[in-house]
Amino acid sequence: MSDHPDEPAVQQNGGLESEPLPIEESGPEPEPEPEPTPEPQSESNSESRPEPEQKPEAVADPKLDASTGETTIRSNDDAQSSLSATQEIAYPELRKDQGNRTFTMRELLNGLKTDQGNDAAYETSSPYSQETPHQESTEQNNAAMDLINSVTGVDEEGRSRQRVLTFAAKRYASAIERDPEDYDALYNWALVLQESADNVSPDSTSPSKDALLEEACRKYDEATRLCPTLHDAFYNWAIAISDRAKMRGRTKEAEELWKQATKNYEKAVQLNWNSPQALNNWGLALQELSAIVPAREKQTIVRTAISKFRAAIQLQFDFHRAIYNLGTVLYGLAEDTLRTGGSGNPKDVSPNELYSQSAIYIAAAHALKPNYGVYSSALRLVRSMLPLPYLKVGYLTAPPAGNPVAPHNEWKRSQFVLNHEGLQQISKGDQKQGSTGMSGISGDAAKMDKRSIRVDVPDIVSVSACADLTLPPGAGLSIDTVHGTVFLVADSWESLDGWLDGIRLVYTIYARNKSDVLAGIIA
Repeated sequence: MSDHPDEPAVQQNGGLESEPLPIEESGPEPEPEPEPTPEPQSESNSESRPEPEQKPEAVADPKLDASTGETTIRSNDDAQSSLSATQEIAYPELRKDQGNRTFTMRELLNGLKTDQGNDAAYETSSPYSQETPHQESTEQNNAAMDLINSVTGVDEEGRSRQRVLTFAAKRYASAIERDPEDYDALYNWALVLQESADNVSPDSTSPSKDALLEEACRKYDEATRLCPTLHDAFYNWAIAISDRAKMRGRTKEAEELWKQATKNYEKAVQLNWNSPQALNNWGLALQELSAIVPAREKQTIVRTAISKFRAAIQLQFDFHRAIYNLGTVLYGLAEDTLRTGGSGNPKDVSPNELYSQSAIYIAAAHALKPNYGVYSSALRLVRSMLPLPYLKVGYLTAPPAGNPVAPHNEWKRSQFVLNHEGLQQISKGDQKQGSTGMSGISGDAAKMDKRSIRVDVPDIVSVSACADLTLPPGAGLSIDTVHGTVFLVADSWESLDGWLDGIRLVYTIYARNKSDVLAGIIA
């Protein structure tokens, strides 16, 4: 569980048995996450879709790295790979929630690197050679140090990093000897243990990677007992538990560990609600759990995972990992629904619609990160599931153009299309004329433009749900533009979520100057 790579991970849960898309062996170096996009403030063919031969894999977020503000739960697949990351210092910092602590691990490791050359006497003098009043604590510290001392990196960089980690561990052990209730030292020592577990050679059996993670979990437990508001400890504790769960496959023990991980992510989010990384990883843990629990529990857990990914996106509209992961979980839900025939409730979303929703998120992730191989591979699989040449097609109830306060009986349910240029009300006849974009509509369609609702992406100021009593009953949608507010009503609140996400993603892609990439996908 490396702190810096953007790792493709966590095979998509459920659904038909199919080979996952290949994981690229190399890829672009991850960029720091850009500043959040200023939000614009705040159906399908009835025939069964053929079962795809492959399915996209979820991309997990790594443990939080203060340099990128991003995070991963790694896959337990045999064929793992990681992407190299540009490091600003010789020893990348340990994982930690960016900006949440006054003392950063980057500062610590920089200082330790210097201290190694200036503090040889301290380094060679173990704190365990003296009698202490806390004999039990000393024995636990000794056991933890034995684990860390047994770790050797797989290459020179790993060995050099491990020397720094070992030096750090000695300092934390000494701090805890002096004050057993020093929760900062306990938390940082847990990070050292967790990082050391990443330095264990894949084919090494001594020390056990699991033993290092278990000891890290124990120290996170102690730290959070002493300081119950230490949200970054709950977050990284959940990641350590998740890594332990992956080692156990789809067993009852793994199920219990995944449940523990979800509870810790929940606690981390309760303490720090403004963390899209924690929400994304929470969704991934739920995805993994849904693959183990009995079938009767699966749907509920999958839908909860969907809500976590969607919440992460709402906090950070350009969070491409959460966008992509939402696409993969919807893809898995589509496969399950197609295989089981659904619940028989006519209000349930059809497999075709779920496939189309999945493709929207995967296409958006690719548009935001076009050079990321995992997204490109997944897009090749799902692109045909989009309502080309549009990103989204569906129905909304709309007032007569130019009269947003028209009486309810004048509002009509009509078809709308969304692409890289914006949202357009369009009749079935216009759609059959086969334009490649709003600007390409001609003839009778051009005449209809004057009588229909159209929202261009550059004009959008904000997009939000609304419950205005002046609107017809239903799920209200408000789009504020530089020309005024457009009010629409979706068929259901679930349908509204899809329209909100679609419009926000198109706006975010436009704000990131990637509209041409999205245009290339749907053209």
